[in-house]
Formats: sequence, C-alpha cells, structure tokens
Amino acid sequence: MDQSPTAQPHGGQGTALSHAEIRTIIAGVILAMFLAALDQTIIATALPTIGRELGDLEHLSWIVTVYLLTSTAVTPLYGKLSDSYGRRGIMLTGIVIFVIGSIACALAPTMTILILARGLQGIGGGGLIALAQTIIADIVPPKERGRYQVYFASVFMSSSLLGPVLGGFIAEKLHWSMIFWINLPLGLIAFAIAYRSLRRLPRFERPHQLDLLGAFLLVAATVVLLLALSWGGIRYPWGSLPIVGLIAGSVVLWILFALRMRLAPEPLIPPGVLHNPVVRMAVLAACFGMGTYIGLTIYLPVYFEAVRGISASQSGLALIPLMAGTVVGATLSGRTMAKVKHYKRLPTAGLLVAMATTGILAAYGQSLSILMVEIILAVISIGLGTVLPVTMVTTQNAVAPHQMGTATGTANFFRSLGGAFIVAIFGAIVLGGAGLSGATSFESLSTVAAQSGVDLADVFSWVFIAAIVGFGLSLAFLLALEERPLRGAAVKAAEAAVAD
Repeated sequence: MDQSPTAQPHGGQGTALSHAEIRTIIAGVILAMFLAALDQTIIATALPTIGRELGDLEHLSWIVTVYLLTSTAVTPLYGKLSDSYGRRGIMLTGIVIFVIGSIACALAPTMTILILARGLQGIGGGGLIALAQTIIADIVPPKERGRYQVYFASVFMSSSLLGPVLGGFIAEKLHWSMIFWINLPLGLIAFAIAYRSLRRLPRFERPHQLDLLGAFLLVAATVVLLLALSWGGIRYPWGSLPIVGLIAGSVVLWILFALRMRLAPEPLIPPGVLHNPVVRMAVLAACFGMGTYIGLTIYLPVYFEAVRGISASQSGLALIPLMAGTVVGATLSGRTMAKVKHYKRLPTAGLLVAMATTGILAAYGQSLSILMVEIILAVISIGLGTVLPVTMVTTQNAVAPHQMGTATGTANFFRSLGGAFIVAIFGAIVLGGAGLSGATSFESLSTVAAQSGVDLADVFSWVFIAAIVGFGLSLAFLLALEERPLRGAAVKAAEAAVAD
C-alpha cells in the first residue's frame, strides 16, 4: 500500500492528490514532453537528406532555427495563458498545434514551406516542456519533487539516445517525412492521455496581459539578423547594402524590443530578473554553452556524412555520445553541487576540458579515427553537461521563491535563443565561409569544394574553432558568476538535476 504523502495544490484550492493520482497526471505530461524532446534530436541526422532531396542547402539551418525562434517566443506566453485559462486546455492546444505543424512538415514540397511549417510546429512545441514543468510544480511540493525527477531524466535520456538513431534510420531506409509523420500517432496518444489525466489539475485563475508585441519584436529582430548571417557571403557580399541594411534593421528592432521590455505592463522577459547579476551571468553562461551544443548536434551529422563519408543511420549512432554525455555530466555536477561549497570548480574544469578536446577536433579531426572522434565527443558533452545544472540552480537560488518560475523560464528562453544564433553562425561558416553557395546537396558540396580548391575538413575546422569560442564565452560568464551559498530548496534541485 502506498504510504507516500499527498500533494496539496499550491494556493489552497482543490483537494490533495495521492501519489497514484500524481503519477497519472505525470503520465499525461511525460508523453507531451517526449514529443517536444524527441523532435529536437530526431531532426539532426535527417538534415543532410532533407537538404539533398529538397535541393536547398542554403536555408537548411532554418529548419532548426525557425523552430527554436517560434518556440522560444511563445514559451512565456504559454505560461501566462495557462495561468489565465488553466493548464489542461493550453497543454491540449499545444499538442494539437504541434501535430498540425508536423503534418504540414511531412507534406512540405519545398524548403520554404518546410521552414514555415517548422515555425508552426515550434509554436505548438514551445509550451509542452515548460507547461509540463509548471504542472509538476502545481501538484508536487518542492520537498517531494526530487522523487519524480527520474521520470524527466528518462524522457531526456531516451530522446537523446533514440532521436539521432531513429532520424538517421528513417532518412536512409524510409523517407525523411516519416520523422514528422510519427508525431501523429504519438500526438494523438499524448492528447488522449493528457485529456483524461489532467482533469484533476487544480485551477488558478490569474489573468495576465500577453506581450504579443514583445514576442513579435523579438522574432522579427532575430529573423532579420539571422537572414544577414545566412545571406552574407552567399547571396550578397558582406559589405553590400542588403546585408548592412538587414544588420541595421535588426539593431533597430532590438532597441525597440528593449524599450518594450521597460514599458510593457507585463513584458515578455521581465527586466527585473535580468537586473540580478547572478541571474544575468548564469543565463549568459548557459546561453553560449547550450547554444554551442545545439549547433554541434545540428552540424556534426553534416560533418560525418560530407567529410567522413558515413551513412545517415551511421551518423545517428555516431551522434549518441554527444547527446547522452550531457545527461551524465549534468547528473554528476548536480550531485556534486549539493555536497561542496565551491560548486563552480567542476563546471569550470568541464568547460576547459570541452574547449581542449574541441581543439583536438579542429586541429586533427580528419586524421582521427571515428572511434577517437566518438571518445572526444563524449568528453566534450560530459564537460559541457556539468555547466547546465549549475547555471540553472544558481539562477533559482538567486531569486525570491515567487520569482523562481520567471527566472527559470528566462534561462530556458536564452538557451534556445543562443541555439538559434549559433546554428545560423555554423551554417554561415559551412556554406558561406568557403564560397560553397553553388551546392544543392552534400554530394555536390564536396564537388563545389573541390572545384574551388576548398577542403571540407578545413571548413569544419573553423566550425570547431567557433565552438571553442562559444565554450570560451560560456566559461568567461561562469567565472564572473558569484558563488552564493545554496538555500535548502536549491540543494534539493541540484540533487535532482538532469540535462533538459
């Protein structure tokens, strides 16, 4: 018989939930989380195949960046909508939009339509993980939350291991569109389970003003800048009027976004949270560290297939050490953080190791065996993984309890935004840095490179150098982070830490 304590919904409304009822609710949100988490890992190994079959490499990075952009912009809106209208209805809406976007992706006949469909998919997927975390916070007191953390760890671990392999296998053996079609049955099951299990959720009616203008300015400023990164050196020279105009337009839009954050009644990103120096340094460290990691997960399959000549399914297997190592590093760092006073030492060492091993890839990547590359990727990801719980827990530790949700959302927001920028930068290096704009597939990429006298291995050396810079910026902000003693709740969060 289960003697577990029951969870009382925060705010005093509703009846206490038993452990069995909590597990039922968690089952509903876990599959929704799995949908969003799997979609972030399954796409990577299929990208080279998608670029070849749609005959467009120039805009390939937008398949990832547009999803990151739209999901990043709507995540704060999902939180406020769920406060106003209830978690259950907004969660179900997110699943429906995600599935519709997936169908549109599967049917896309051109790269442009696929990118637009991925944007729609991101609008649906942006709230799934954040809402799942919020629902758990609604029904489980902080002192009991750690016991349910294993469920979240299993979601991210399984998606990290399954996604790259499944994406590579589908792209090579079936058709790339199947990576989107599988979201249909998964989404329907998630909808059915969530519809039934989330009925027991407490309701807290707290009307909010949605900062739709702030979300629009953020997306517009980022898209304009990413267009400059994508087109510079490929469609237009870097010093040309269109590129300079795009950069200037982005600066104006970022200024307008900053003004909107100061003037809006409920801004998309509350500036008060970023005024906290600990939050600011932790958010920036995570932004560059996680952003670089996302960039590597997207372009390493391209490296494996275009430079090392392995198949899509093999590149999926080759990506596993990078995907799984962060979970190992995060778990190690979280456990250590809860027990030591100077908790920055491990992630500092982890980033230094990640930089050094990435330097080996930059210098000797072509001459290393695949096995050695795999070992290096595992070391890189474990080193990077040690940073993630430290940046998140120190962010939560530095703010008042009533600001914890906002601070956590802000950290996730900038991690995704960093990913969007760095994916675009890596794409600019691969396609534009060596004058490879005439290629329409990764087979022709090698041909164009050979005709131009360019060694693709050298091109990817610059990608790895850019990754070192990203890790270095993360390290700089981590070193500037004040090491404050952890409160009791933060210690429990560190003990339950996983890479999400």
